[in-house]
Parts: sequence; structure tokens; C-alpha cells
Amino acid sequence: MPWESIKLNSGHYIPSIGFGTWKTGNGQGPVDQVKQALGNGFTHIDTAQAYRNEEETGIALKETGLSRSDVFVTTKYSGSNGLDIPTSIQNSLNSLGISDVDLYLVHAPRLAVPDIPTCWAQMEKVQEDGLAKSIGISNFGVQDMETLLASAKIKPTVNQILLHPYVYRRQKPILEYAAKNGIIIEAYSALIPITQSPGGPLDKPLKEIAAKLGATAEQILMAWTKAKGAVVVTSSSKKARLQGYIAAGDITLSPEDIAAIDAAGALGEEKPL
Repeated sequence: MPWESIKLNSGHYIPSIGFGTWKTGNGQGPVDQVKQALGNGFTHIDTAQAYRNEEETGIALKETGLSRSDVFVTTKYSGSNGLDIPTSIQNSLNSLGISDVDLYLVHAPRLAVPDIPTCWAQMEKVQEDGLAKSIGISNFGVQDMETLLASAKIKPTVNQILLHPYVYRRQKPILEYAAKNGIIIEAYSALIPITQSPGGPLDKPLKEIAAKLGATAEQILMAWTKAKGAVVVTSSSKKARLQGYIAAGDITLSPEDIAAIDAAGALGEEKPL
């Protein structure tokens, strides 16, 4: 398997590439895109309360005819409509048309009201009640994780964060703290250096490494993310792109390739807003 599954600290396994519904919108679009992803090698779908397309994701899951165990489903508590975690998970499950999710995340630390320990205790109950096989976090910094772990009975399995070479140096402490505590990193927006920030220092090494390996720059960025031990959450409405993303799992970068990407990333480092 090119994108092998990774064992979580809950004992469950997560496919190391996922299709995200963040920017797929509403209506028939996300239904078709999720079905297309599932038909082209993806077995992990990542949605969220805030994306407002859990229902469309559920329709796609049903229409594919795949059995529940064939698809790893992630959704997130986003604090939408001021609803609490117990209400939100039930709403999400109803929208998705399933009895449990494989992974349930707190979308951001600011949503942990009144505080992180209280919020996390509610997340632990979601798992204990069998509504999520694993629980985790998203966009949590080192301090946020420290606060959470100080009172946690169940460790988060993952922390889903922004990760690409232009923010790698800034995010590295999060990766290191997570690794030390058995928390897997999930990376979103891994392709930003190409899609939103072209013309930067990364263009040259990505182009050279891609030419050497007979790959695309997008595939090289994915292989870099995989090399950092992160699960990739990505998206595209184009079938050929999705197939290219799956094929990227077969690419192995040399230590020199990774170092060149790291160095170029540091040169074009994105400063926090």
C-alpha cells in the first residue's frame, strides 16, 4: 500500500491520506466529489460541523454502497450555532447517516468553552459512549496541548494543523511535542506553496526534484508531508489530480531532497498573522 495506515494511540488505524470537504461547498458538488474520491483510492473522508456539508458527505457514503468499515470518517466539533458537544456529535451522526465516526476533533482551541479541560472531558464521554472510535484536536499549539494533557484521561489521537514547508519551522515545536506524546499530526493545506504562494523559494527545488523523480510538484509536496510523519488531508474536484495524490504515496524522497525543501521553506517562511 502506498499510503499505509498509521496506528493511533487509541489502537485504531487511520489511512494516511484523506479527502477533505472543507472547500467543496454544499449541494450536489460535495456529494459528487466525495463519491469521486472514494472511487479513486481514498478511504478517509474528513468533514466538519462548520463545513456545512456533513449531510452531503452522508449521502455520498450511502450512494457509494461501501460498507461502513471500508471508509474512515472524521468530523469536527466547530461550535456551530452555539451548540454543545453532546448535541453537536448527535447532529453530525444524524447528518452523516452513521452510528459513530472513526475520529471526532475539536476544531480549534478557542472552541473549548468554558476551558480546555471541561471541553476535553466532554470529548472523552463521546468516545466512552461509543459515538467516536477515536478523539483528537485541531489547530492546538504546544501550550494548548499541555493544558489538555494535564487533565486528560484519554490522550488525543491526532492534532490536525496547517503544515507545508513555508510554515514548517514555525509548526515544528507542535510536531515535536505531538511526537513525544504519541499524538499523530494531520496536515491540511499542504499544497499552499503551489496553489497560493507560487514564485517563492520552493519553486526551484520542487521543480528539480519532480523532474528527477518523474513526478509533479504537488506530488513532491505530498511526499514531503508524508516524510514528516503527517497524515495528509487534501482535496480536488479533478479526478486526475486525486489519482496523482494517491500515486504520490509511492514517492520516497532522499534526505537531501527533504533538506532542500526544508531550507527553501525556511527562506520563504510565512510569518504568523
